[in-house]
This record gives sequence, structure tokens and C-alpha cells, in this order.
Amino acid sequence: MRIDGVHATAGYSGYFVDDQRAIKRGAERDGFTYDGDPVTDGFDEIRRAGESILVEIELADGTRARGDCAAVQYAAAGGRDPLFVAEEYVPVVDGPVAEALVGRDATAFLENAELLEALVVDGDRLHTAIRYGVSQALLAAAAAAERTTETDVLAAALGTEPATEPIPVFGQSGDARYANAEKMVLKGVPVLPHALINSEEKIGSNGETLLEYVEWLTERSQELGPEGYDPRFHVDVYGMIGELFGGPFDRPEIVDYFAALEEAADPFPLQIEGPMDVGDRAAQIEAMVELRDGLAEAGVAVDVVADEWCNTFADVRAFVDAGAADVVQIKTPDLGGVHRSARAVRYCEGTDTRAYLGGTCNETDVSARACVHVALATDAAQVLAKPGMGFDEGYMIVENEMRRTIARRNRRRGAETTDEVSVDD
Repeated sequence: MRIDGVHATAGYSGYFVDDQRAIKRGAERDGFTYDGDPVTDGFDEIRRAGESILVEIELADGTRARGDCAAVQYAAAGGRDPLFVAEEYVPVVDGPVAEALVGRDATAFLENAELLEALVVDGDRLHTAIRYGVSQALLAAAAAAERTTETDVLAAALGTEPATEPIPVFGQSGDARYANAEKMVLKGVPVLPHALINSEEKIGSNGETLLEYVEWLTERSQELGPEGYDPRFHVDVYGMIGELFGGPFDRPEIVDYFAALEEAADPFPLQIEGPMDVGDRAAQIEAMVELRDGLAEAGVAVDVVADEWCNTFADVRAFVDAGAADVVQIKTPDLGGVHRSARAVRYCEGTDTRAYLGGTCNETDVSARACVHVALATDAAQVLAKPGMGFDEGYMIVENEMRRTIARRNRRRGAETTDEVSVDD
């Protein structure tokens, strides 16, 4: 099936884009916005409305396949690509990207996605958000042309055996960390609550506020959760533990604090994302290794999750090879094409590092559904509920797409088994 057209339209994403450095330096909230001056290149204000590019691939039979270009909430932070402004990049998709893809076979997903990754415009590779969104549309186009699921297209391309059970979904609360956590507990969400601990106010001057929150979360999970509810707690601290205690990161007070967090979460397992941000990849890996070693020596069973400075496939590989994390977040918009996120998940196979297929609240419903297929095709350890910070909407989108896909694949396998029995008979 031939690709006859590639079209781009500027749109919105599911949240906002924030200047993380300005926020961590103490920018004060003003309602839903922030007071103060931005400090990261490209930002003209600390919080901007999130943007996307709506990509549509037209096939020769008139079928249309979609993908959405989007970037993470904290753009241009931690080694990421610059701020993504949709109107600046729509001409790139309508022009050079379309010229490269029109006329190609839509069923050749991997070849088309790799061509996109290698495309150079004005001397530079395409912004990761463009590669992300257009590759989603290429995956959807291949699935439509082959009359199968995106999960199966990706699994066939990479030689994987897809998951047959739903991947644990990780809910994100935003700043409504109490109300949204209770919603997650009531719905029996497997991994929760993210909690958005990105300032001293939220962690406490000595870490006491986060400890109190984890204690509360444990109590509410036991009080409100469905029978047999056994969640995993996952809290993103945006480097604030490092800010609070300083380095080196196996110092006794750091380990003692993690031990206190473990006790607060008991009997549920706990993982802490982004415990520190030390400014570059090599130093971040070294600090994370030191922290893991310190926790292991003290017998503290809290897992650490790599986030800052773990953006590209090469970054994921470096963290995994060094044993710098129990879990790596694979931030889908930062890796470019969705097949690269899939390969990053696969790189964790056979190691003691689990793959969390993440992303950002600042995506769209289309990109969230595409990521479900990446998670299923690679049997990731967990997948993020997205987009948005309202929790319910993102959880519904991700969980339902996953269940829908598994049910479809099960029906097809059942039909194939029936056909085989009939032939044998």
C-alpha cells in the first residue's frame, strides 16, 4: 500500500510546557501560572500552553493514519531538544518529511521509520518531537495496510513476543497529589502516584513533607483499595533529594532518609524517580551508582529510577550498562521514533534494570495510544497513564487501548486455533 500524502496541522497537547530550571530556582506560583523570569533558552514565560503537530498519512486506498508530534513538559532540560513550537515545524513536516515519505510502501514500517530518523534538514536532524509523531503515523499506516494491530506490526519488525496480559499502568497525580491518589486507589491502579515533588515546599526542608505523604498514601491504599490491592508506589522527586542533602550520594543521611521512606511505604514496594540532578550524564550515572551501592550495603529496598540525563537511546544504554538504576524511564518523545523506544525497552532484557515506558503529561490521546502498542509489543515493566494531569482521562485512554488490543489479539488467536482444529479434523 503506497503512501500518497503526509499532512501536518498545528494543535494542542494535553498539558503545558514549563521552565524546570526557573521552577527549581524558586519561581512562585500565581494561580496556575508562575511569577518571575524564565531562565531556559526559548522560553518567554515560565509556563506555556503545550503544543502538538497533528500528522495525517494518506494511503492509496484513501485510508488515513494519525500520529501526534509532542515534546515533554520540561522541554530543553536535562539534555533534551529545544522548546517545541508547532508553527515553526509544520512546514518541515509538510515539506521535507512529506517529500521523503510519499510514494513509499506503507507496510515497510521499520524502513520508513529509520529513513525518518536519518533525515537531515538544514544541516540538523529532525526535532525529536517530529520523529516521534510521524513515526506514530507510520506505525498506524502499516497496521491499517496490513489489517492488523500496531502491536503486531512493531513486534514483527523487532522480533518480539507481545505481552498477553495488561502492562501495569502508572498513574500521575500532578499537584492534586491527594485527591488524584485516592482516585487511583479506588480504581486499583497498579503503580501510583508520581506526586510531582519538584520544590522544597513539597518535600519539606528536611524531607518531612514527603515522608508524611507516603505514610498517608500507605494508609489510604489500605483503607480504600479493592480487595487484594497490592500497588507499587512510584514518586518522582525531580532531583530534590539531592538538593536537600547534597552529595556524595551514599552519605549516611541519604541512606537513612531512603530507609525512612521505605518504612513509611511498608508493606508496599517503593521506587524513587530522579533522586538527584547533578548536571550531566556521566556525573548523574556516577551519583546514581553510588546511591544504589549505599542502599544495597544498608539493606534498604527502595528502587531508584533514572530520569534526568536519561533521554536518548544512547543514554538508556549508558545507564543500564553502568547498573545506575533499578528502573529506567524511557521518555518516548525524547527518543524520537517509537521503534527507538521499543528498542530501548528491549535493551533492558536480561539485565537487572526494568524498563518503564514513560513520556509526559504534555502528549495527546493519539500518542498515548501509540505508546500502548510499544509497551505491549515489548512487554515493558510499566507504562505511563497520559496525557494530562487529571489522571482519570489519561488512565482511561491507556488502559482501554491496552485491553482493547489484547482482546482483539485473543479473538484472532482463538479464530486461528479453531481453523487449525477444523483442518486437522
